[in-house]
Parts: sequence; C-alpha cells; structure tokens
Amino acid sequence: MMFALWQSAEFTGRGLDPHPHWDSVFFWGFVATVAMTSLLTIGQSLRLTRMSLPLLLGTFVTGDWDRALVYGSGLHFAIGWVFAVLYAVTFETWGRVAWWLGALVGLVHGTFVLAVLMPLLPSMHPRIASEHGAPDSPAMLEPPGFLALNYGPRTPLITLAAHLVYGAVLGMFYRLRVG
Repeated sequence: MMFALWQSAEFTGRGLDPHPHWDSVFFWGFVATVAMTSLLTIGQSLRLTRMSLPLLLGTFVTGDWDRALVYGSGLHFAIGWVFAVLYAVTFETWGRVAWWLGALVGLVHGTFVLAVLMPLLPSMHPRIASEHGAPDSPAMLEPPGFLALNYGPRTPLITLAAHLVYGAVLGMFYRLRVG
C-alpha cells in the first residue's frame, strides 16, 4: 500500500525533495510527542495498560527507577523528534501532507513497534527478562511479548491509538517546504 502511494502521480508532483521544513518539524514533532505521551500515560493511569515507555527507555541506561523515568522521558522526546523528521521527509518526498496520511504512517509505525520491536526488546534491553530465561533472572522488567500483550490486553489498542494521533498531528500541522 505504501509503495502504491509512493508511485501515485498525486504524491510525486514535486519529485524527490526530502528536506524538511525544520521549524515546523521540530515544533509539531514536540506537540505530536506530547500528545502521544499523554495518551500512553492516560492509558496507564486508567489501568488500560501497564506499559510505560519512559520507564522502558530509561531502564536502558540506569537501574534506578526514579532516574529511569526522567532519562526515559528525555529519550522519548528525542526519539519523537527523530521520528518527526522521518515523517516530514516522507511527506516532503510525497509532496503532500494530510492528517490521514500522517495517521496512516502512524499506523504502520505503531504496528512495527508492536509486532517487531516489542518482541525483540528482551534481547536488546539489559533489564528486561527473557521470555525463555530462568526464574531467578536479575531482570527488573517483564518482557512485553508479541504486541506487548504481557502489559495488558488493551496495550496494543492504546499503543496504536497513540501512534495514530502522533501521525495525525504531524500530518495535520506540518508545513511542507516551499520550493
């Protein structure tokens, strides 16, 4: 589907011009990350999921849970900006931006995170237990499993919704570079 969008004449009017509008990408990347993080935090607060991305990211660098939340929040916003640049390059390449295009990219992004990255996380993360590890493992965190279902049955829905909103915000407000 993405390949069909790529080849569509409607999306290639400006040709391949992957340079983003930096002011727009950094501002709206920050706003999109705030919206995404807010949805994930609300989902966790309402006990719809046990997943905390700041905690998962922060425990990559420290075993101190309080500091992990601070470091993880910083990492999450930095990663949010990196992905905002990738989304913007995609929009610039297509020569078109719309909320639904952003949401579509967000859906692909969220699906990849849930189906590919979450199951791989225990092999990369020093403080997540392996699903195949011994019960006396020193790991601090439970492995997320496929679609992060170990963090609750609603985790995939919350995660996809957050990624859809992230993409929709960027798609709605990002300004294409002129010329």
